[in-house]
Amino acid sequence: MATSTLTENRLEGKVAIITGGASGIGEATARLFAEHGALVVIADVQDELGHKLTTSIGLNHATYMHCDVTDEEQVKATVDHTLATYGRLDIMFSNAGIGGSRDCRSILDMNMPYFDKIYAVNVRGMAAAIKHAARVMVDQNTGGSIICTASVTSILGGVAVHDYTISKHAVVGLVRSTAAELGKYGIRVNCISPFGVATPMLCSAFSKLVAEGSGCITTDVERICDSVSNLHGVTLKARDIADAALFLGSDASAFISGHNLVIDGGFTVVNHALRIYK
Repeated sequence: MATSTLTENRLEGKVAIITGGASGIGEATARLFAEHGALVVIADVQDELGHKLTTSIGLNHATYMHCDVTDEEQVKATVDHTLATYGRLDIMFSNAGIGGSRDCRSILDMNMPYFDKIYAVNVRGMAAAIKHAARVMVDQNTGGSIICTASVTSILGGVAVHDYTISKHAVVGLVRSTAAELGKYGIRVNCISPFGVATPMLCSAFSKLVAEGSGCITTDVERICDSVSNLHGVTLKARDIADAALFLGSDASAFISGHNLVIDGGFTVVNHALRIYK
């Protein structure tokens, strides 16, 4: 997929928080936001990766905060740090998430403690991110953009294990509900639903769920995703999702709210069972 060729700084003067920002989609987005003029706070639990990334981007453009999104106080502290450091918050990209449990391929075997864990990260953590970002944005009275990472599993069943699928459906509901409330403050809330991207998280999940622990590498995961993709000749990359986040974070999407932006090459609108166009 072609990446953004626009040269203007689309986020000049804006301040953004990216949870789960130290690797994968978060890392690609942090780099792209900084390229477009934003000041970026990278929030993650991967401290070594987070510090390396901020140094790579440049400490004049990025800072790092340790933030476990399952702890609301850490989310609040990250938002407060951003306000104290940069004086404002314009974009919250709530991207932190974890994959599903190998034990959840059958509802009969659902691991309920892990279900609680995935909900704590993928749903409760996003609710906390929206809550505290909105708190600051409402006080600023200058609007803002809140973006959440969902998944194609938010639209279809049978694409991933139950706990992950349930959590991503919940993200879409969270986005729609909060968009309904926050619109009166000029705050936009949207989500992005990617098809399979060979991030470290997905590579790890494929290693456990598909390859039975054989240790899939990026090219293996991309090959598997490409084999079931609807749009041939294109491999989805983390940068493509970052481009979507750039669009939703910028003024180019000024009247878009409550939307689930699906980045899937048509996968979720095609009947793959009949395959009449194979």
